[in-house]
Order: sequence, then structure tokens, then C-alpha cells
Amino acid sequence: MNVDLVSGLGRDAVSVVLMVAAPLLGAGLIIGLIIGVLQAITSVQEQTLSFIPKVVGVLVVFLIALPWMLNVLMTYTANLYMHLARFGGG
Repeated sequence: MNVDLVSGLGRDAVSVVLMVAAPLLGAGLIIGLIIGVLQAITSVQEQTLSFIPKVVGVLVVFLIALPWMLNVLMTYTANLYMHLARFGGG
């Protein structure tokens, strides 16, 4: 294995992690912003009020995006095994 291959695999790993996590983090961010605006409008400043909607929203997005997330992870894993087998890793 050379440095270019290892750095390419590391770059691919980071991009896969960001792609898989982005929908969940985006849903939490959007729901948090909406709850924050509603709290500012109604002057209800309860910190625990936004927790349940965020959890439910992230869970719903997770269930919707799960097939795509699994496809991305399986594609990365197959490519990783292919590269490792080609260069004597197994």
C-alpha cells in the first residue's frame, strides 16, 4: 500500500461519514430552529421542550433515509474490501 491509497481511503471514509450523518444532523438543526423561533414568539423558555420533537424528527428522518444510508455504507465497504484485497490486505 502506498500513501496515496491510504489517504484516498481515509478521505472516502470521512466523506461517507459526513454523507450518512448529514440528513440526521440537518433534521435536528431545522427542528431546533423551528422550536427556537416558536419559543421566542411565545416567550416559553423551557430547555427540555425541544428535546422530544428533535428525537422524534431525527428518528423519522433516520427511518426514511435508512435504505440510502445502508446503500452508501455497503458501497464504501465493498470498495474498501476490493482495494485491500488488490493490495495484499486479505
